[in-house]
Amino acid sequence: MKLLQKLDTLLNKAEGGLLVFLLAVMIVLAFAQVVLRNAFSSGILWADILLRHLVLWIGFLGAALAVSHDRHISIDALTRFLPERVKHGVNVLSYLFAAFISFLFFRAALTFIQNEMLDGSTVYAEIPSWYAAIIIPVGFGLLCVHFLIRAVLKARTALKGGEAQ
Repeated sequence: MKLLQKLDTLLNKAEGGLLVFLLAVMIVLAFAQVVLRNAFSSGILWADILLRHLVLWIGFLGAALAVSHDRHISIDALTRFLPERVKHGVNVLSYLFAAFISFLFFRAALTFIQNEMLDGSTVYAEIPSWYAAIIIPVGFGLLCVHFLIRAVLKARTALKGGEAQ
C-alpha cells in the first residue's frame, strides 16, 4: 500500500507542477495578448489557439488532482445515511466504476489520436493537431489510475474498519 501512496504522491507532484507551469504560461500569454492588442494593435498569432488548448490541459490535470484528493464531484444523497463500513464499500464500487468509465474514454481517446495522426491536420503552421490533443488520452489514463488508487486505499480502509484516507 505504501507503493500506491508513493505513486499517488509522485503523480500529484508532477501534475501539480505541470498545472502551475501551464497556468503561469496562460496568464503571461493572455496578459501579453491584451497589452499587444490594446497598446500596439497587434498580437501573437498563435496565442489564442494555444490558450484554448492549455485550458483543456489544465482541465484534465485539475480533474486528476481532484480525484486524487477526493475532491471530485460526487452525489452522496444516499450514502450519507449508510453505516460507515457500508459507505466505504459503496465508495469502492463507485471508484471502480469511475475507473472503468475512464478506461473506456481512454481507449476512445487513443482511437481519436490515431485518427488525428492519420489525418495529418495541423493546429498552427506545421504543428500536428494530435500534439495538442494528446492530453485527452493522457488525462483519462490519469483519471483511471487515480480512481483505481482511491478504490484500493478505500477498500483497505473498509477492511480495517477505520476512517477514510
